[in-house]
Amino acid sequence: MNDRSHESNLHRLAQTITSLPRSTKRMVMLLADMVALPLCVIIAAWIVTPNDGPWPIWMIVLPPVVGIPMLSLFGFYRAVVRFMGLELIVAAFKSVTIIALVLFSGIGFMETWSVAYRGGAAFWLLALVYVVGSRLLARLLLRSPRSTDDRVLIYGAGDAGVHLASAMAGRGEFTLIGFMDDNPTLQGAVINGLEVYPPSKLRSLITQFEVSRVLLAMPSIRRRRRQRIINRLEKLAVHVQTMPDFNDLISGKARVDDIRDVDIADLLGREVVPPVSELLDACIKGKSVMVTGAGGSIGSNLCMQIARLGPTRLILLEISESALYRVNQTLCATVERESLDLQIIPVIGSVHHKKRVREVLSDYGVNTVYHAAAYKHVPLVEHNIVEGIHNNIFGTLHVAEAAIEAGVDSFVLVSTDKAVKPTNVMGATKRFAELVLQGLSLGKDKTVFSIVRFGNVLESSGSVVPLFREQIRNGGPVTVTHPDIFRYFMTIPEAASLVLQAGSMAKGGDVFVLDMGQPVRISDLAEKMIRLMGLSVRDEDNLDGDVEIQYTGLRPAEKLYEEPLIGDNAMETLHRRILRTEEDALTWDELQPLLDRLWEACQALDSVQARKLLLTGVVDYAPAADLVDLERQRNALLAVGRRRQRDGARVTACCE
Repeated sequence: MNDRSHESNLHRLAQTITSLPRSTKRMVMLLADMVALPLCVIIAAWIVTPNDGPWPIWMIVLPPVVGIPMLSLFGFYRAVVRFMGLELIVAAFKSVTIIALVLFSGIGFMETWSVAYRGGAAFWLLALVYVVGSRLLARLLLRSPRSTDDRVLIYGAGDAGVHLASAMAGRGEFTLIGFMDDNPTLQGAVINGLEVYPPSKLRSLITQFEVSRVLLAMPSIRRRRRQRIINRLEKLAVHVQTMPDFNDLISGKARVDDIRDVDIADLLGREVVPPVSELLDACIKGKSVMVTGAGGSIGSNLCMQIARLGPTRLILLEISESALYRVNQTLCATVERESLDLQIIPVIGSVHHKKRVREVLSDYGVNTVYHAAAYKHVPLVEHNIVEGIHNNIFGTLHVAEAAIEAGVDSFVLVSTDKAVKPTNVMGATKRFAELVLQGLSLGKDKTVFSIVRFGNVLESSGSVVPLFREQIRNGGPVTVTHPDIFRYFMTIPEAASLVLQAGSMAKGGDVFVLDMGQPVRISDLAEKMIRLMGLSVRDEDNLDGDVEIQYTGLRPAEKLYEEPLIGDNAMETLHRRILRTEEDALTWDELQPLLDRLWEACQALDSVQARKLLLTGVVDYAPAADLVDLERQRNALLAVGRRRQRDGARVTACCE
């Protein structure tokens, strides 16, 4: 019989036992103990007094009479055998010691004390071996592997790894092969029946045991070290997953066995710099705060961090009812769970409605505004120029003017690196919005305006990461626009935290730029994600690979590289990841005529004129498609529309 069929038979037996009712399994264990404990006495008597015949019947009956209640008291008939660990040996030691002492006392009174010593010791040893051994044997049987199981190595043999192994032991879909750890003092040890291997044996173990999954159980190590380990695993045909972050475990947001795919932030190896506490809550603690676009990726995370920094009131302004509902539910649950003294006020509204925004700001005495509402998807805004201008420029203008009229202290605009030397409408509108705030800041108003500019955030809506993950799960292809496209990335929580801290340092008209680290080649990111999900890249060198990467070409107005700064005049601030840069700005007298003409173009739905005005206002705007092409496209669309109208009229006439 080969190994696979042997495993299959063991699995069928384990399934049969596991499927029995809980009461039946308890009864089987109890009957086994009632038979085995007297046998231990008989064997002990034969060892100690082989020539004196059997001991009196009461000595044989005494151990089960005392032992069954004792084992029950220590939880042997309540515990789930598959999950028994070190506590099994401790409980067995205590219960068997008490039973042996009772038997020892009985033998001492009826026989000689020398017989009692030897008999009690022999029984104690036999009973301990039986109680522990029988449970371990049952545990081994019930945890026998299936031929279809995922065979798993746990990387990390510390407390987290041991707890993860215990939590996974009873889950039938996994077979634990062993631990792996970089610590030489742990290598070669056996923990919970699993050997600890050195990383040098990783490749051979994967081949020998057909390992399909490696679980990282190192929730508290530094990200750079985690990145090195992941890079080592990435080269192997194995699915790499991880247990939750240490902070999530401590806060109760996640359990040890909540296995998830590797956090993409771990691939970047970017260490999160701890926040400067006096900056983090300077504009929040004890204040009334409003977040626009509160239901978006950045807006919702801003709200979550703000809620924990001690504001008196948090106003959520969001145009999407469903997004507002989700973020409000999440925040209310957090307030209740963490007993926060905070009033959450969800407001359905648009940043276009200046009077509505001013009313909200005044009624709730808002001190600080974080303006995150914007259209940010480059291709969509490129094809919807008027709406992009209306939302990103005039939405910002209306909220800023409402903030001035309501006496708001601080106004922070969440901007983007695409505003730097923009090649697309989205970037140009965000840069124009920055110019609006810079122009307003030159006035003598109370409100302090500032801008925080950063690059792509991981896992945000429209990010390549969730798109790639879904494409990989569907078998591909993974679509990348260009083999040499690079982007800067940052996690959403880090970006939100830095936005809050940057706003606290504002003096008026400041442009803060977040240090995004090193740019990432998108094609490399796609390849890493494919390999870390246990798959291979299909290309010319590997025609039998699992997932293909297809290059679709740059989208309209898309850049190969993003630039985080304008010029080279960045200055350090109190936070080493936040830089302040001085930008060329327009006075309000220069901006006002441009805004008036831009408004007229938007009201007339004249996207060509609107784009020309963007070129006038944003001097570094260099569109990827020229205005002639845009005019040609616009005329072609209008011609198609007129033709469809004529066709529709003819169809109507025929029907009549």
